[in-house]
Amino acid sequence: MTGYSVGQVAAFAGITVRTLHHYDGIGLLCPSGRSHAGHRRYEDADLDRLQRVLFYRELGFPLEEVAALLDDPESDPREQLRRQHALLTGRITRLQQMAEAVEHAMEAHRMGIDLTPEERFEVFGEQDPGRYAQEAEERWGTTDAYAESKRRTASYTKEDWKRMQDESADWGRRYVELLEAGEPAEGERAMDLAEEHRLHIEGWFYACSHEFHTCLGDMYVADERFTAFYDAMRPGFAAHLRDAITANAVRHV
Repeated sequence: MTGYSVGQVAAFAGITVRTLHHYDGIGLLCPSGRSHAGHRRYEDADLDRLQRVLFYRELGFPLEEVAALLDDPESDPREQLRRQHALLTGRITRLQQMAEAVEHAMEAHRMGIDLTPEERFEVFGEQDPGRYAQEAEERWGTTDAYAESKRRTASYTKEDWKRMQDESADWGRRYVELLEAGEPAEGERAMDLAEEHRLHIEGWFYACSHEFHTCLGDMYVADERFTAFYDAMRPGFAAHLRDAITANAVRHV
């Protein structure tokens, strides 16, 4: 006896016998043959059609539309494969985007940023700190500063984050004005802004000594991501800030 029984096909495809009976009943997938006892027998061509049916169903196509796609007399098998490839690629892209969104939500939760995705975008834009949460936890997760920052930020509302961002933006504008005026990093105004930067960290996140602040200043130049962030406001910002932080620390010593 040639072909496959309905039970065998159901096992191959990971679907139920009832589903195959339904597909047969609506004319979507009719087996090519019958046994002497009248039982359904599926040939290789039937399995090929079933594979295409299940593909479109996986993508959410209703059965009526699947039937129309497969039975279109103008349809070229190669064109159908190209269409399937394009649809599958699109779905993969959407799933990757969804996975990234979930990862960012998980990272933001680890940082204690309890905001909706819309609120995070409103507050942080493309500079969502959740992106680097895992790295931050790996580098500083055992420190008192990290624990204190996580404890504090867990209670911040959207308004708190926006106020913090506004303070940072105002400080950044004033520092850019200083740079454009050509003032040195060792000057009083630059050191005062460096001290304001340290107090901003201390006020919002964790106790930041001058020694620790100096380490942060070095990181702003050593880590290209921080350099890019500051230098996007004005070229040379990161190095100038590092030098101002160092000069401010020496002044306080």
